[in-house]
Amino acid sequence: MKTLRNLIYRDVISAIGFVVMAFLAMFFFFDLLDEMGDVGRQFGDVTYSVWHALLAVSLGLPNHLYELLPIAVLIGSIFVMARFAQSSEYTIMRTSGLGPWLALRTMLTLGAGFVVLTVLVGDYLAPAAERMALVARAQYLGETSTAGSTGAWLKEKNSEGNTLAINVRAVRADGALSEVRVFEFDKQGRMVLRIGAQTGQVHEDANLWALNNANVARFDYASTAGAETAQLSREVLPILEWPTSITSEMLVAAVHKPDRMPTLELFQFIQHLNANDQSAQKYEIEFWRKVFYPLSCLVMVVLALPFAYLHFRSGGIAGYVFGGVMAGISFFLLNNVFGYAGNLQNWPPMLTAAAPGLIYSMLSLGAFAWLVIRR
Repeated sequence: MKTLRNLIYRDVISAIGFVVMAFLAMFFFFDLLDEMGDVGRQFGDVTYSVWHALLAVSLGLPNHLYELLPIAVLIGSIFVMARFAQSSEYTIMRTSGLGPWLALRTMLTLGAGFVVLTVLVGDYLAPAAERMALVARAQYLGETSTAGSTGAWLKEKNSEGNTLAINVRAVRADGALSEVRVFEFDKQGRMVLRIGAQTGQVHEDANLWALNNANVARFDYASTAGAETAQLSREVLPILEWPTSITSEMLVAAVHKPDRMPTLELFQFIQHLNANDQSAQKYEIEFWRKVFYPLSCLVMVVLALPFAYLHFRSGGIAGYVFGGVMAGISFFLLNNVFGYAGNLQNWPPMLTAAAPGLIYSMLSLGAFAWLVIRR
C-alpha cells in the first residue's frame, strides 16, 4: 500500500505543482503589464523602474498562490485520477488492494497537506508579502490606501467611557497616516474634544499614535442659571502622543477588503468592532470564510476521486477534466454568492461560510458512493 500511496502522492503533487506554476506565470505576466504603466514615473528623487515593477509583481505572487491553491488542487487531482482510469492503472491499483475507503483516506491525507500549506500561505506569507509591496509602492510611487472621499471611520471607547470617532483619510502599510481627525463625545453625547492633524504615525508597540502639528480643541460645559454654556480652548502641539488600541492593520482593514487580513488579526478587528457597538457582519462572514477556505482543498480532492472510477480508454479525458474544472469554479462562485447573500440577509456568518463546502462535500461523497456501489 505504501508504494501505491507514494505513486498517487507523487503524480498528484507533480500535476498540482505544474498547474500552480502555469497559473502564477500567467498572473505574473498580466500584473507586470499593469505595472508597466507606472515605469518611468518620478517620485521625489526615485524613478520607478522595471526592477521596482518586477519586485512589486513578485511580492503579489503569494496572494495569487493563496487564491489559486484549491482550484489547482482540483485540476491536478482530476487530471491524475482521470489518467489513471484511462490507462487502467487505477484498475490495477484496485486489484492490488486499494479499496474505496483506503483511496478516500489517501486523497484526504493529501488534501490535508494542502490545507496546511494554504493556511501558511494565507495567514503568514501572503500578508507579509503584500505589506512589503504596499511599503515599496508607497516609497517609490507615494501611494497611500484610501477609502472613498471621506476616508476610513472607526470608533472606540476610552478609559473614561467616552466615545471616540476616528477618521483617517489615508494610511500606508508602514503606519503613516494622512488627514487624521478625532472626535470625543461624553456620555451625554456632547463633543468634548476635537483633534485634527495632517500627518501621523502609528506606534503599535506603545499603543499610541504620534500626530504631527495637532490642532486640539477642548469643550468645557457649565450650567448657568439653568442654561448650559460651552467654553472652547484651542492649542497646537508639534507632536501629540494619542493613546489608542487601533492598529495599522485595523486601519488597513477599514480601507481594504477584509480578505487580505490574516485570520487572527481579522478576529481581533471583529472583537474591536463588537466592543464598540459597530456592525461586524461583513467581517465575521469573511473571518469564517478564511477559516473554511483552506478546507476547500479537502472538498477538491473528494470531488476529484470519482473520476478514477470512470471508464474511458481512448480520448475524452480533456472533456472530463474540463467538466471537473467547471464544477470547481461553480463551487467558488457559490461561495461568493453565499457571502454576499449572507451579508444582505443577515444569515449566521459561520453557516454562510460553511454551506458551500458542506453542499459540495455531500455531492462529491454521493457521486463517489454511487460509482463504487454501481461498479
